[in-house]
Amino acid sequence: MARAGAVRSHPPRLLHPNRKQIELRASDLESLLGEEHRARLVWGYVERQDLSRLSEAIKARGSNAGRAAIDPRILFALWLYAVLDGVGSGREVARLTREHDAYRWICGGVSVNYHALNDFRSGNEALMDQVLTANVAALAAAGAISLERVAQDGMRVRADAGAASFRRQASLEQHLVEAGELVKDIKQRTQADPAAASRRAQAAKQRAAQEREERIRAALEQLPQVQAAKRRNRDKPEDARASTTDADARVMKMGDGGFRPAFNVQMASTCEDQVIVGVDVSNAGSDMAQMAPMVQQVIKRTGSTPERWLVDGGFPAHEQIDAVHEQTRGETEVIAPVPEPRRKPGDDDSPPPDKHQRKEGDSEPVAQWRARMAGDEVKQQYKQRAATAECVNALARNRGLQRMPVRGLSKVRAVVYLYALAHNLMRMVKIAPKLIGWGTGACAAAAAAA
Repeated sequence: MARAGAVRSHPPRLLHPNRKQIELRASDLESLLGEEHRARLVWGYVERQDLSRLSEAIKARGSNAGRAAIDPRILFALWLYAVLDGVGSGREVARLTREHDAYRWICGGVSVNYHALNDFRSGNEALMDQVLTANVAALAAAGAISLERVAQDGMRVRADAGAASFRRQASLEQHLVEAGELVKDIKQRTQADPAAASRRAQAAKQRAAQEREERIRAALEQLPQVQAAKRRNRDKPEDARASTTDADARVMKMGDGGFRPAFNVQMASTCEDQVIVGVDVSNAGSDMAQMAPMVQQVIKRTGSTPERWLVDGGFPAHEQIDAVHEQTRGETEVIAPVPEPRRKPGDDDSPPPDKHQRKEGDSEPVAQWRARMAGDEVKQQYKQRAATAECVNALARNRGLQRMPVRGLSKVRAVVYLYALAHNLMRMVKIAPKLIGWGTGACAAAAAAA
């Protein structure tokens, strides 16, 4: 008893964590991920894509001087996986390639920096468009998707420009003069300064000043388009303003009722499979002129004509309905709500005319649309629009499409194409796994749901 008491008087011996200790672990990248991990799905998909136009542009060949280029498949796979992971920053993706097992596995020991990642994402609009077309065409050819009903919807995505960057013509012209004088002044100081370190700093300032001058010129070039839009909306054209940060951005009414610089992202999806078959980005704040171009794009991508086209009340301008009827030879029926007739001051209290009856001045396609929307079956079909288009938009929002990380319509389109490709990839796991060589077991289903 005395010995036990003496032992208990001493503090207990514990193994404390030592997180500063350096450990060396022998492991290969293949063992880090399971056989049906989502990163393997992304890589298997990218391997099947035709990226020859990127490989042909690489100059490091044979014994020629120059550093070996990063495999374009690595950059493509990293961005697809990052979109599915909700990561939209090139710097964050570059960090994850050093710290996260899935990103490290995709890289396979290749060092990737954020410059290469950002350049790949913003500079390959045509490639992303080509891959999306091949993706949709393969699904259509295999009978995996149905164009019986296609839903289109737009969402306003915040542009990478501040509200204070929008200026009127007089202010833009004044800033252009000041920017030109600044560039000239920096050039003179650079030539007169013999110190190498100072020259490099001056060169950086000169590049920044030149870029600002180019952005102001681009804003002035966009100003006539903004003025034309003001005239169409019966606003004062002299109030037209353009952004010195992103000349392609426009101030739009957002979902919360506020007005902010944004882009209008349009997506068309099949109602039965929720596969995105059409993508476009514009700087028009209204959806009124977006329907006919999207129908034409889907026909071009799939080689088939949709039977019914579902849109909300912001789309069906009479000119658009006529255009869809003409380009599809009447094979596509527009399903959209008919607006209630407007009452004018001085009208009596008699009931308004039936909105589904043909009105004076209606073309034949418009009259058919009015009559079509009176049927109960069509009204039930229209309910699928929200269940499809709103769901696709919400998934894109959840994956990070809240604010554009790039500037300019071309770069913005490249970003939206990535989101569409990532969405379709996860849909292919469910509806056509054999097209991407993916298993159909429980692990694959869990990866698709993650």
